[in-house]
Amino acid sequence: MATHYGQSYGHDSELGFPDGVRRRRLPAGLRAPFEARSWRELAYVLLGLPIGVLMFVYAVTMVALGMGLLVTFLGIPVLAAGLAGCRGLGALERARARGLLGLDVADPEPLRIKKQGALAWMGAVLKSGTSWRSVLYTLVHLPWSVFSFVVAVNFFTLGWTLMTYPVWFWLFPLYGGQGGIQLYGDESHHVYLDNPFEITVTALVGLLVTLATPWVLRALTMVDRLLVLGLLGPSRLSARVVELESDRGVVVDTAAADLRRIERDLHDGAQARLVALAMDLGLAKEKLAEDPREAARMVGDAHGEVKTALQELRDLARGIHPAVLTDRGLDAALSSVASRCTVPVQVEVDLSARPAPAIEGIAYFTVSELLQNISKHAHATGASVDVWQVENRLMLQVVDDGIGGADTSAGSGLAGLAERLDAVDGILVVDSPAGGPTRITAELPWRTV
Repeated sequence: MATHYGQSYGHDSELGFPDGVRRRRLPAGLRAPFEARSWRELAYVLLGLPIGVLMFVYAVTMVALGMGLLVTFLGIPVLAAGLAGCRGLGALERARARGLLGLDVADPEPLRIKKQGALAWMGAVLKSGTSWRSVLYTLVHLPWSVFSFVVAVNFFTLGWTLMTYPVWFWLFPLYGGQGGIQLYGDESHHVYLDNPFEITVTALVGLLVTLATPWVLRALTMVDRLLVLGLLGPSRLSARVVELESDRGVVVDTAAADLRRIERDLHDGAQARLVALAMDLGLAKEKLAEDPREAARMVGDAHGEVKTALQELRDLARGIHPAVLTDRGLDAALSSVASRCTVPVQVEVDLSARPAPAIEGIAYFTVSELLQNISKHAHATGASVDVWQVENRLMLQVVDDGIGGADTSAGSGLAGLAERLDAVDGILVVDSPAGGPTRITAELPWRTV
């Protein structure tokens, strides 16, 4: 017996179930009528009709009254109040869709009120596209809610009525004076569903209708989802404006951080070195008459400091925008930055033309920062940089054979790099499993001069 049970459990395990556990689940088609989702969708459709009637009556009344009173001053506040009410009804509809359909719809753009006062508020309401889309939703929703209500109620009641027919068919001969449900009838002939075969077929037809009802409800509520998303959610234009405002904030913050870095490097590096150099030259000038040999030594030291300061200024200028990038393009600029990496780097640039200077600069600094990460953190023995164009996108890929584990978690350099790329509609994809290798792909929009 023990062997028998072990073999049985092993068979279940091969099917993907844990040992000793047998799972028996009904197919989705048989579970659907009893799932909570189907009942929530039915509740959504049933509530849609009374809510749709109320919204339609309110919107038509307020908008028609406001339009009719536009010849007087009262028309504007009445119309604005009607539109504001429709916006509130839209918020309730989003909450209803979120609660019953599980549809998470973002709130549309808020009113842009530039000044204080009632007139400014009324003007913002009347100019808002969200207000008018909410009105359109109330007008479109009513006929659709009538249709979906009728379809849902008929499918639901017909399915359950026919499926349970064997339980209650006896009511017809007892109280109705007929054999059962009348399938056909005229003055001389009547057909009733009254024998066991016909009762069984009727129940099976009811079962099929009941099983189909959840999918009909799902199709009906799919239209409701589209209506809520399209008319009550944020418009594409407003979403794009919000995205651009966010990207602008990232660009401003990045520019400010770069300016602070440049100022710090100048103050702590080249500026301090030049101040020390001026002091050394002043001392050398004072010693020139009384101790020419010491003055010459001090001038020699100052000459070395000048070279060091010039090198720091060159590095700083290269960090702002390298001259080789402007003069010779990405291929030469990336080869130059690759030569300063601590590991051998193979660079391959396959571009038929040069992108816009802004995109070219972002691509350069992206590769430069990735190569710096390889030098500092990757513990790699080699790396490669590939740059190519795919239709209207500029593609960059940096690969190293290091220890891996790179990620774009908050606070890392890669997170800041991803934000910079996102500000220009770019994408950064990091594939860096523990143990390596690391493959980082950047995608930028291709823009020509």
